[in-house]
Amino acid sequence: MNTFFISSKSKFRNHLSKAVFSCICFCVFAPLSLIAQANESWHTTPETIDRLSKLRPQDNYVESKIPFYTLPDVLTTTKGVRITDTADWEKYRRPEILDMFASQVYGRVPATKYKQSMKVIKEDKNAMHGAATLKLVDITITARSKSLTIHLGLFVPNKVQKPAPIFLLICNRPPENINFLRTQKNRFWPAEAIVERGYAVAAFDIADVDPDVDDNFVNGIHGLFDKTRTPESWASIAAWAWGTSRCIDYFVTDKDIAHDKIAVVGHSRGGKTAIWAGATDTRIALVVSNDAGRGGTSLARRRYGETVEMINDVFPHWFCENFRKYNNKEDALPVDWHMLMACVAPRALYVASADKDLVSDPHGQYLAMLQSLPAYQLYSAKNTLSIDMPPLEKPVYGGQLAYHIRTGEHDLLPKDWNYFMDYADIIFKGKK
Repeated sequence: MNTFFISSKSKFRNHLSKAVFSCICFCVFAPLSLIAQANESWHTTPETIDRLSKLRPQDNYVESKIPFYTLPDVLTTTKGVRITDTADWEKYRRPEILDMFASQVYGRVPATKYKQSMKVIKEDKNAMHGAATLKLVDITITARSKSLTIHLGLFVPNKVQKPAPIFLLICNRPPENINFLRTQKNRFWPAEAIVERGYAVAAFDIADVDPDVDDNFVNGIHGLFDKTRTPESWASIAAWAWGTSRCIDYFVTDKDIAHDKIAVVGHSRGGKTAIWAGATDTRIALVVSNDAGRGGTSLARRRYGETVEMINDVFPHWFCENFRKYNNKEDALPVDWHMLMACVAPRALYVASADKDLVSDPHGQYLAMLQSLPAYQLYSAKNTLSIDMPPLEKPVYGGQLAYHIRTGEHDLLPKDWNYFMDYADIIFKGKK
């Protein structure tokens, strides 16, 4: 078990160091490969803490008020067996972790039989003024005499060698953010800039799969698949992740797309979806989770910013009914989100934060990534991270793990995309 205590007199930089130090002291596994960082690490400002504390008085934004907590050990099974190699990780511990997340957090996908068809309904080889080929694809799912269609759009750069690596955005914002005809452009999905960097780029609207409303799971894919519902039944995040995999079903049929170089990007609830999709679908080579926060990439046991109870109360359709058992009982969770990050290994994982977005708990996101290291290091000792958070605007790359925190609010910006592509240049293109 990994035990943490945050000293009330320590500065933020020491908070993170002490947290990780206590982890190393109390863990029974071999020490993590952690690197001391000479540069000043990020710490929030008193002004930001004061502003958010007044705006959201129900939340805690003070590190010294975080209680003692113990994290489940990534490499120890529920039967107490210590995992020491990748074979046992993949055979025993990883499936066990994913099963706990399915039953207690995101919900299980029903075994309903369905038919799937994919059709390119439009192809424009002169899109983006000749820079790309646009493909509009309808992915139709039929079950129990009902059907729905996921409208996938993708641009493939014309001036690069095919097949091309691809970024898929899980769009949780209105559809004008991913205008495929480019009559309207939005910084949330800077498709032209991504194509210019030599990447194919795609997107789909989560509402095509399941509406982002509390509708008692009668619409979207739930209306097709759900015969009965139990406390373990899948909710919206699991549905959106399932829809993400259906888009990947198309990618692996397209000769213009590099099937082993698929990156999935999500922001906020889309970031929660991206990490669950990436953990469960091994065809995803790079998972990018931006500002995902609670229920996505931050440690629930920290009780910092948004809590399990708050997210369940405001968004009851995101998680399965069982997750509500852990309202104000985070320590009773059999999992925490360092374990979900670990399930992405050995594939690449990029987590991103914003310095004004304390609701999403940037510190807790970085700590979760640190605690996923034991699983990553089963595959390679080159997977390393500093014990300190990086400074603002200075991404860190630790083998198959990457992280940045940038200036600004809860958002997905072109700056974030540039950082993601810089890392993809290393992972997919071998650039130094």
